[in-house]
Amino acid sequence: MGLLERLRKEWFIVGIILVIAAAKLEPTVGVKGGPLKPEITITYIAVSAIFFNSGLSLKTEELTNALMHVKLHLFVQLFTLVFFPTAIWLFLQVLSLTPINEWLLKGLQTVSCMPPPVSSAVILTKAVGGNEAAAIFNSAFGSFLGIVVTPLLLLLFLGSSSSVPFTSIFSQLFMTVVVPLIIGQIVRRYIKDWLERKKPPFGAISSCVLLMIIYTTFCDTFSNPNIDLDTFSLVVIVFIIFFIQLAFMLLTFLFSTSKNSGFTPADTVAIVFCSTHKSLTLGIPMLKIVFVGYEHLSLISVPLLIYHPAQILLGSVLVPTIKSWMLSRQKALKLTRQPKIPL
Repeated sequence: MGLLERLRKEWFIVGIILVIAAAKLEPTVGVKGGPLKPEITITYIAVSAIFFNSGLSLKTEELTNALMHVKLHLFVQLFTLVFFPTAIWLFLQVLSLTPINEWLLKGLQTVSCMPPPVSSAVILTKAVGGNEAAAIFNSAFGSFLGIVVTPLLLLLFLGSSSSVPFTSIFSQLFMTVVVPLIIGQIVRRYIKDWLERKKPPFGAISSCVLLMIIYTTFCDTFSNPNIDLDTFSLVVIVFIIFFIQLAFMLLTFLFSTSKNSGFTPADTVAIVFCSTHKSLTLGIPMLKIVFVGYEHLSLISVPLLIYHPAQILLGSVLVPTIKSWMLSRQKALKLTRQPKIPL
């Protein structure tokens, strides 16, 4: 029963494995021009559905509560969208000298350019008892910011597929990302009470659509005889991803707990998770748009597919440790602030 319960809980990760296996068995179903017609169903319908769903589920009304904590937001967004991609770019200058597959290394760079996820950082911050409002704000604000910043970062660090002009990328991003997101937010205003009452499974809906995108991406890979992925590169990338996550979590922890940072222990929890987590839900559709026609698109997306479950796994494992640290730190701060009783 324990295994079944675990599988049910991690159904999305199991789903990723199954769709990649299905793509390997019969790649002709999901290739461009195949029965699924991914050039229409995925490029336009599926991507728009994900962002309409995000627009419906983003509780922007909750963001006003966290709006005033400018220093925290500035730190998270600068770390995620400036420091993270720059540090990885420097790291890759060294890794490019190794025999690791160059497309997987490019994939690591794309991971670094991604905005924070809409849900996982918030869920983990809530599980620890950290500053949930700050986590919600940074996840939502980062998602909006990522719509503009992420494609620019991808083009800056990697360049686009030469066949797609810059204006075409942004017009497609606008139509399939920005417009559905805004429509979702407008619809949310009118059906907010119903959404609060019924609590539709937004996360599960996005995940199902995402599995479809991953499936067609890998159908393209397996139908291309020129693509070769060696096990050595894959194993090394997994280790590198865990190393990057742990190193950046430690870095943000050390910075936010330094003497003059001005952050509370609850703030630190939100900072650690929001600064180091990356969005798969926003990332895969964006890669699909920016690198349209790239024969190595699926190899580029492999590190992101690994990073997503790795951040949830690592975060979940660290929840008890971070929680006990936060509670003891809050207790210590309370004691130091208590006024001394005069004798």
